[in-house]
Amino acid sequence: MTYPARTSYTLIPNQKYRRSYRRSSKFSSTLDADSPSLSTLGDFKALPLEIFQMVLEYLPVKDISMLSMVSKTISSRLINYISTPTGNRRLLRQDFHNPELSGCRKGYSMLEHYKSLGLLLKRCTLLLPTKERLKYIHKILSEISCFKFSGCSDPFHCLGLQCYGVFLQTLTAGWDELECHRVYNFLCELSNLPRRVQTVVGSKPGSARKLELRIRIFCRSVLLTHWIHRSDSAFWLTRILKPWPMVNQARLLYILFGPASNLDGHVVWQKTTDGPADEISLKGLADAIKLLYDTEAKEWTADDVISLLDELSVVPRDWLLENSARLLILCGNNICFTFMASKAVNGRAIELARLVVFLALVCEKDLYCMDWAVKMMQKVCKVFSTPGERNNFLQGVENSFAHIIMDALQSVISGEHDEEDSSFLNLFHLVNAQANFHKEILYLAMSNSM
Repeated sequence: MTYPARTSYTLIPNQKYRRSYRRSSKFSSTLDADSPSLSTLGDFKALPLEIFQMVLEYLPVKDISMLSMVSKTISSRLINYISTPTGNRRLLRQDFHNPELSGCRKGYSMLEHYKSLGLLLKRCTLLLPTKERLKYIHKILSEISCFKFSGCSDPFHCLGLQCYGVFLQTLTAGWDELECHRVYNFLCELSNLPRRVQTVVGSKPGSARKLELRIRIFCRSVLLTHWIHRSDSAFWLTRILKPWPMVNQARLLYILFGPASNLDGHVVWQKTTDGPADEISLKGLADAIKLLYDTEAKEWTADDVISLLDELSVVPRDWLLENSARLLILCGNNICFTFMASKAVNGRAIELARLVVFLALVCEKDLYCMDWAVKMMQKVCKVFSTPGERNNFLQGVENSFAHIIMDALQSVISGEHDEEDSSFLNLFHLVNAQANFHKEILYLAMSNSM
């Protein structure tokens, strides 16, 4: 972002006020009656400062924001108003835990308020360099405890960080990457985010549940959620992940977007390892992977994303292959194929064959078209460099179907049932998946021979 020359910004000398609530600050100014700047006040020059501020009480925040663009003098008076107790009470709303905020309209109203406030402060501080803008805005917002990393006792039920995120998104919209780097570094310094992340990625999963939750809520609410353009979301997610080694990136990605409890928001580490995870539990991870794979995520290569996906499948330990397959399907065709092709060229045909079986199982369970799994396998077959490698892979798919079905049958025969009788249901889906998978292969073979 290019700023006008700083010499055009004139600080008006502060005047001593008779009343304690008219606090002076680095950015506030009071105009002398003979000052030529009074001409930029228009009809407001006839009003004492107290009356001018009373008029502001009747204006919506959006209108005050528009008013700040009239002149530098008006902007200075508005900054002074924001710093008064009256302006603070009106503009810095803090009813983030109001039970009524659970309603969509109330919550939307709070978010819109802080979006308007972000625009107001963006315009009022337009002539300041980025570092000074951030310091001033932090000074204004520092009294709001729910905007701090650990300032709220119940962050899961608090709207504060979401409002802070909307405010920052509005403030920084249109800024160039260098300025946004400064914003991120400034936030890291305030929140001590890198040290906190180091703690959770270096600890046993779930051993710091409260800190995991705070990192998840802070990063998502403040840095990731409110962007309109995917390139912006990719930029901020990259800032969070890139400083860390790949294994820590995978752990951090799970903390941010992995399955979480609906009751208290805590990360559920065993969700992907102890049983089948539903689409809703994996959608956040899939969306994040797709965001990084996007061409607008300039700091990531396809190999980076595939390596991250591979590392993710062993966080906190090896996932059930059904969950890995479901995540790949949610990630979309390009990522799924690239991931499978990577295994093919690296000689991991047995893993790949088992993965194909579970892709078919997920298609059967989640009602996807089975011909998708067949066509994906057909496409992967073209990656193998020799007919022998391809034939070994196809034989591996058939052997995997047989072994996995026999394992499921053994589980049923041994009487390892739970209340939902999931062992028998899983065998039922496996048999149907195999039948429908081969049916699509027969359709494909017969259509090509005619």
